[in-house]
Amino acid sequence: MLRAYDYYLFAAAALLGTIGAAVALLWALRRERWRPYVASLAGISPQFMNLLGVLFALTLAFLANDTWSAHDRALAAVDGEADALRGIVVIAGHLPATEAREVRDAALAYARAAIDEWPKLAIRQTDPAAAAAADRLLAVLSDPRVVAESAAATSQAQIGLALSVRNGREARLALSQTHVNPFKWAGMAFLGFLTMLAVALVHVASPRPMVKAVALFALASAPTVVIVLIHGNPFQPPGSVSSAPLAELIESVGGAAGH
Repeated sequence: MLRAYDYYLFAAAALLGTIGAAVALLWALRRERWRPYVASLAGISPQFMNLLGVLFALTLAFLANDTWSAHDRALAAVDGEADALRGIVVIAGHLPATEAREVRDAALAYARAAIDEWPKLAIRQTDPAAAAAADRLLAVLSDPRVVAESAAATSQAQIGLALSVRNGREARLALSQTHVNPFKWAGMAFLGFLTMLAVALVHVASPRPMVKAVALFALASAPTVVIVLIHGNPFQPPGSVSSAPLAELIESVGGAAGH
């Protein structure tokens, strides 16, 4: 379970690490025994700090973009599944009553199985029942009886939609398996520390402004990193992707079938 929620562990480590690094850096730079050496570092150009700050910001921006992109792809996968299932049900309306009901029931069964699988996505697990329901839907649509009652183009369209459903689920599963890339975040942390060090050295001749500058950098960077990290898995809170499109499909199709 801890490995499933490793983004939260890394977020806590980033927050505590930033605070610890700021405190340790200020303590080291203000020690009496190191004061002569620290004083010799005065005079570093502020442009040097800007250079490191830009590199740090770009690295963090790239990591944040990966996070939001994964979230958008997960939303698209869920919407694609729901749309494909709705298309299957709509096309099935042109079949005889028996075959139409069989196709509709298979589509609804998959939607329910996918929703039941949702909590497992947060802990990077899958439900065999959802995979079986996807196989069942494809088997029903490729059944000779259903194919015989459909035009060739209609049958191909339904099977294509069933494959889209499977592809959407596979995309969801792949995105739910994402883990923290330690090399990317280690590089970002290293640049962050160098930027903090540059901020301190630019103000090393003025102890009080140095403390304020380092504190402001820590207060700006640490929460930003935490926000990006806790949104790393699109199926974990607080920004978890919802199964609402599938639930709405069940409600609309099930309600229509009841009339």
